Amino acid sequence: MRGLICGPKLAACGMALSLWGVIMLAMLGIFFTTHSAVLIEDVPLTEKDIAEDTNPPQRVYELYNKVGYNCFIASAIYVLFGAFSCCQMKLNKRKAYLVH
Repeated sequence: MRGLICGPKLAACGMALSLWGVIMLAMLGIFFTTHSAVLIEDVPLTEKDIAEDTNPPQRVYELYNKVGYNCFIASAIYVLFGAFSCCQMKLNKRKAYLVH
């Protein structure tokens, strides 16, 4: 079958992992863009960022937003991976239908 790269079990695993990745990263993106205080340890903040900032929370908020956008980008990549896995599952089902 042309375009078939992985088997049905690997395609199902890829769909499950991509679904979890989309949910988790989308939620993290939301929490980072709303500046959740619990996630401050995951923001790449240095002493220099705080010392040189004339408006102290502004630089921290920009870093929060940057990390949030990165989470949304990673979530979109997981969506593409999930679409690929879905196509692989359909190709596997078609192959099983043609064989039987």
